[in-house]
Amino acid sequence: MLTAEEIKTYIESSLPCEHVLVEGDDGVHFHALIVSSEFNGKNVVQQHQLVYKSLGDRMKQEIHALSMKTLTPEQWTAASQ
Repeated sequence: MLTAEEIKTYIESSLPCEHVLVEGDDGVHFHALIVSSEFNGKNVVQQHQLVYKSLGDRMKQEIHALSMKTLTPEQWTAASQ
């Protein structure tokens, strides 16, 4: 069973991120906030595909559900103000 911290580590090891927060304590359902400059110029579907790619086969086997919010650093800064 995966932990939120493990998912955070998987994302950060494959995708350059400025900020990652993953929550979920049942081992299969998770919520993530991911901020990455890799999202610049990409639509939401393309951004989510980058995250799914960073998790690889875990999305098919170990993670039942991952809801996520993806932001560029500029969007993150604007949302924080």
